[in-house]
Amino acid sequence: MARLEVFYDVSSPWTYLAFHNLQPMAQRLGEPIEWKPILVGGVFNAVNPSVYAMRENPVPAKASYMQKDLQDWARQAGLKIKFPPSVFPVNSVKAMRACIWAESMGKQAALARACFELYWGEDKDISQEIVLAEACARAGLDKAGLQQAVNDAEIKAELKANTDEVISRGGFGSPTIFVDGHDMYFGNDRLALIEAALKAG
Repeated sequence: MARLEVFYDVSSPWTYLAFHNLQPMAQRLGEPIEWKPILVGGVFNAVNPSVYAMRENPVPAKASYMQKDLQDWARQAGLKIKFPPSVFPVNSVKAMRACIWAESMGKQAALARACFELYWGEDKDISQEIVLAEACARAGLDKAGLQQAVNDAEIKAELKANTDEVISRGGFGSPTIFVDGHDMYFGNDRLALIEAALKAG
């Protein structure tokens, strides 16, 4: 088992930040990352439906601060994040299946990065296959296999298994990060704690 596992869905802006910020830290420490695509909506449905209630009835002051907080983090990371994007929430199932497919070619992180950039930075709907095809091109993947990949039974099963796994291990959203298989962290703002745990290990 990898020491650093990341369960993620590209439909989350905080996950975009964690994805961007975690990689240089892991590289500096010589720690490979095991990326595990999930459907965060499946997680919310199973164990964290309060997310939907919060979207329907936001606390104005908290929502205003969250927008500021997100942009502060994005600026620090050198990223552009539009929140909310024109399509929100987005159906990310095809994108996450595509990320699993890309792993077999060593391109999962590259494809995830392209999906993050297209959705959060460029306000493009990643549920559309034309946008996913653009992500494939950016990641250096042949888009010819994309349609087959997103409908592949084994890939569908793996995405569901990853989602079920993060729930069974105590996760409730994206990104959920594990150090040494059992030490769980949630969100972009826990990276300093993750680094300390990796160093201590």
